[in-house]
Parts: sequence; C-alpha cells; structure tokens
Amino acid sequence: MTAPPASLQTAALAVPTPIRATRLRSLQALGIFCGFAAGAWLGGAEAPIKLVNPDISPITVSLIMVLGVFLARWSVPAFIRGTSHVRNDVRQAPHLVVWAVLAGCMWAVANTLTIYAIRNVGLSIAFPLWNTNSLLGIFWGFLLFNELHYAGWKRWLGVLGGAVCMFGGATLLAIASSHQAAPGKATLGVLAALGAGVLWGTMYIPYRKAYLTGMNPLSFITFFTVGELATMTLLAIGYRGATPLWHELVSARAVLFWLMLGGFVWVLGDLFQQYATKYVGISRGIPLSNTNQLWGLLWGILVFHELRGGSQTVYAQVAGGSILMALGAVAIALSSATEREHSSWQDAAEREGQRYNVEGEYVRAGMEGREMAGNKTNGTALRANARTLLDWLLILGTTALFVALAFVAKLPHMDIGLGWAAALTVAMLVLLATCGIALWRTTRFR
Repeated sequence: MTAPPASLQTAALAVPTPIRATRLRSLQALGIFCGFAAGAWLGGAEAPIKLVNPDISPITVSLIMVLGVFLARWSVPAFIRGTSHVRNDVRQAPHLVVWAVLAGCMWAVANTLTIYAIRNVGLSIAFPLWNTNSLLGIFWGFLLFNELHYAGWKRWLGVLGGAVCMFGGATLLAIASSHQAAPGKATLGVLAALGAGVLWGTMYIPYRKAYLTGMNPLSFITFFTVGELATMTLLAIGYRGATPLWHELVSARAVLFWLMLGGFVWVLGDLFQQYATKYVGISRGIPLSNTNQLWGLLWGILVFHELRGGSQTVYAQVAGGSILMALGAVAIALSSATEREHSSWQDAAEREGQRYNVEGEYVRAGMEGREMAGNKTNGTALRANARTLLDWLLILGTTALFVALAFVAKLPHMDIGLGWAAALTVAMLVLLATCGIALWRTTRFR
C-alpha cells in the first residue's frame, strides 16, 4: 500500500494533540468576550440607516453600505497586522478564497433584506427576527463541524432550551410588528428579516471551515468583501439600471457618510464575531453576538424614539420578546465546550486539513491562536505588525475619504436623542478598546 503524502501525515499527527487546558479556557473566554463586543457593534451598525431619506431605494442604500464595508475590510486588517499576512494564508489554504467570496455573496443579499425589514417594522423589531440565524448556526455546527458532540446533557439542555427561548421571543416580536408597520407592510418586513436570518445562518458554514482550517479572520474578510461588492453591484445595476443608479448616488451625497459609516461599524462588529466563531464555534459564538438585538432595541427606542405612542401591550411584547431571545442566546453561549467536545472539533479540523491538503502545523496553530512556527513569506519571517506601502495607502486613503464625506454630510430633520446616542457610542468604544487589547494579548490577532 502506498504511504500517504507527507503533508497528510503531518496533519494527522499534529491536529489531534489536545490543546493545553489553560490555553483552551483562555481562548474560550476570549471568544465569549468577542461575542459580546460583536453584539454591541453589530447593533449600532444599522442605526445610520434611520438617518436616510426613505425615498432612496433600499438597493442603493445597501450598495453604499457595502462600499463602506469594502473599505473597512481592507483598511482594518492593514492597520492591525498588515496585508502581507494575507498572502501567506492564501498560500496555505487557497480553497478558502472561494468559500470567502461565496459567504460575501450571501451577506450582500441578506444585508439588502435588512434594509426592507428596518423600513417596514423598525430596528427594535427587525433585529431579533433576523437573529433566528442562531438556530441555523446550531444546526450546521452540529451537523458539519462536530460541535456539541460529547457535550453532555447539561450543555445540550442549555443549547436546546436557549433555542426554544429564542423562538418564543421571535414569535412575540412578529406579533408586535403587526401593530407598528403600515398596512400591508408588516408581512413584508417580517419575511425580509427572516430571509436575512436564513442567509446569514448558512453563511457561517464558510466561516467555520476557514477557522478550523487555520485561516486568520483578518485574511478571510478581505476576500469575503469581494463577493459582497460584486454581488451588490450586480443587484443594484440590475434593479435600478446604471444611469438611474448613478443619479441616485449623486443625489444621496449628503447621506453617503452615514451609510458608509454604518458599513464600517458593521465590519468591526463582524470582525469580533469572526473571532467568536473561531474560538467558541458557530453554535455558541453566533447566539452570543446576537445580543445585538438588545443594542438595536436601545438605539431604536432611546435614540430614534421607536414605539413612541404604542400601547403597553406592544411595549411588553417587544421588551419581553427581546429579553427572552437574549436569555436564550446567553444560555447557549454559556454552555461552553468541554475538553472532550473540543477534541471532536480537532477531528473536524483534521478532516478539513486532509481534504484540502493543508499543512498540519498551520491548522493546529490556527486553533491555538498563535503563529505557525517558521511562518515566512519570500524567505522573510512575518511580524505581527509588518506593514507595507500598500497598507499605509489603504489606511490613509480610507481615512481621507471618510473625512471628505463627513464635510458634506447632513443630519436629517428628525427627533434624535443625541445624549443617548453619545452614551451608546462611548459604551461601544470602551468595548472596542478592551476587547481589542484582549485579542492582542492573547493571540496577537491570530
């Protein structure tokens, strides 16, 4: 019998070795923290949509947001680590580029659906509805990536009980939406939000494949955005036509800053979500990041005064549904993986490594949140903060563009709670700083 290739032998030998218990606990704690930070930034990302004239097409709104996303997904990695690391990740696992582009395509469609959902049923109601993606995350994590295998009945109870809570919360919010939307619009808003949830829930399959294989989230998102921008451009041109689309973009110049800022904020939240997915899995990381529903509720009610004038029943349904869904998400997230369950994740990682002939040390280093031994590009060892001229051009160019757009931006004439907006923004920045420091100290953003 012919011996398997050396790379497969390396993968088989390297990956199953258990990660040290102390390291595993620190990575799981980091993943949970990242999930909370993701919730805050994902929750704030949709708020700028409320500042946009409703006469602008949702397709155009989504395209502008994706332009902001594109800039952020290249400039943020350039600022944190430098894009030279992307080349090394592609060399190790080129197949993941295709998966990243596919995930980006699904994200673009889902994001467009959220625009319709927010306009028809509001932030405080739409958020929890599309966060049913947690249920799909649990399903795909168990079916495809050995999550919850050997988890024990207590953790299964936490996950399934949390899923029931989330379903109950979504039901309450769907009922409440019928009282808040214009006639004939509630159903469209609910369906749009649920459709976004299905797409986002399925999108996490490429996420998990990437991080079990060892790819750095900062590398994954750079290719992810190629699929986003290409899909959104095709949708916008196909729906609006090239000339009308251009005229609408020009007429919307006063709100370009707010929409692109929303895309930028989304990327920061999504980046934390990527690290949560990497270190605690999609069945736990996604529900935890879905605490964004509470942040969406705060932005919607405190800043934009949604539900003002609603009956006590409506307030009770929205608040009760949001709290119930949040409790379900927390119950799922706190059902942390045991060492035995984590070993089944390593089995899934070994399978991925063998399927695509990925070097075993690369896979193991990714799971442990460290650089691969002897990691080099063109014979030069990579440093965690190595940056090139291209990186600085990305950073400075993106900054200059946002500054220029800010000068022509205008706030609409609407009742906005600026004090609450400032308070929520400060809270988000505190989470950004503390979680960013924790990521650097524990993994050097690996």
